[in-house]
Amino acid sequence: MPLAPPEAPSGIIADNSGAQKTIGYVIDLSPKGGGAACFLDIGPGHLNRNGLLHGGIMTVLLDVACGYAASLSFDQTKIAPVLTVSLNMSYVASAGQGRMTAIGKVTGGGRKICYANGELRDESGQLVASAACVFKRISQRPAT
Repeated sequence: MPLAPPEAPSGIIADNSGAQKTIGYVIDLSPKGGGAACFLDIGPGHLNRNGLLHGGIMTVLLDVACGYAASLSFDQTKIAPVLTVSLNMSYVASAGQGRMTAIGKVTGGGRKICYANGELRDESGQLVASAACVFKRISQRPAT
């Protein structure tokens, strides 16, 4: 499936960030029920010393899903740039190999601030982690 440009309001996209290239997650702006999704097929490089999905990787997946949901809440026609203000994680279960899917949904906000919650689930649908996030809309992306 060809990837749509980052300006696309729906479907699978590539943000071409260093994080996406390093970790290997995929962003989906058309999950059932709205919001945004991020999924990752877990491999050996994503595991901690106990052979389980690293908590930092879980956090990245939820930050990405919730961040894209927040971006779309500001402007449905393009991806508005946002920064994470806060992210509170709750780790519920461990996970190993397989596909992990994070779904982010906006719960409120205003002109500059957006609140979103996310859930990370394994292939069987078991809840692995959840997050409560706050994002701030910025006028432009920082220079690289």
